[in-house]
Amino acid sequence: MKQREPAKSAKSGKPGKAAAAAKPGKPESHLAMVRRARRINRELAEIYPYAHPELDFRNPFELLVATVLSAQTTDLRVNQTTPALFAAYPTPEDMAAAVPEELEELIRPTGFFRAKARSLIGLSASIRDNFGGEVPGRLADLVTLPGVGRKTANVVLGNAFGVPGITVDTHFGRLVRRWKWTEQEDPEKVEAEIAAIFPKSEWTMLSHRVVFHGRRICHARKPACGACPIAPLCPSYGEGETDPEKARKLLKYEMGGQPGQRLSPPPDYPGRPAPPLGAG
Repeated sequence: MKQREPAKSAKSGKPGKAAAAAKPGKPESHLAMVRRARRINRELAEIYPYAHPELDFRNPFELLVATVLSAQTTDLRVNQTTPALFAAYPTPEDMAAAVPEELEELIRPTGFFRAKARSLIGLSASIRDNFGGEVPGRLADLVTLPGVGRKTANVVLGNAFGVPGITVDTHFGRLVRRWKWTEQEDPEKVEAEIAAIFPKSEWTMLSHRVVFHGRRICHARKPACGACPIAPLCPSYGEGETDPEKARKLLKYEMGGQPGQRLSPPPDYPGRPAPPLGAG
């Protein structure tokens, strides 16, 4: 894969050191922030034209189950776990009738397996009994399912039903605060403030792009600032490694030449598929 060079300042031609949004000591206006946010989204669309949900799924039920399992673990571990799970329980009816101990054993690698098993059996029973065996396509219905909150509902709506939604996970919340799009910590308040900045048609893909950037470049503990293509637009530049060579060593997944999280990635994904469970 061809690696993009770190972004350069339009004026100096050198790697950017701070946001071009506001002069030192002068607060950024709301209008300037909105313009900068939308420019970041356009830049991310060029960096990650292949951005996608990083959970393997073939239908709404599989995506719903995988998203519930993804709490407190990696998408990779979920993707390595779900093939056997869906072979055993391919439909809500099957999973609703599961023996809890047998279901727990299948999802044990994802952690918190007892609580997750209760949620999966409960949501499957609700889908069977209240929605005719089909995953509902409305947020108001999805959040009635055991273990399903707004984040999970928006993942399913955006990626299985084509209904725009903003998914506020830990990566998304971290980055939008670093970029000064919001100061909110509560996920619902973050969702509302970011939704006001972007057209509804952008919400789902914006979520994917931001999460991709958080996983690959703008890490929680040591952002790869010196290898970041949007550095000139970032007011938090310098929180991480600014040396370009050192920063490149921090890049993850396809950006770092490593496998991604999906065992079955989309055809346009430029990286390597992840290995199945037990493959090393």
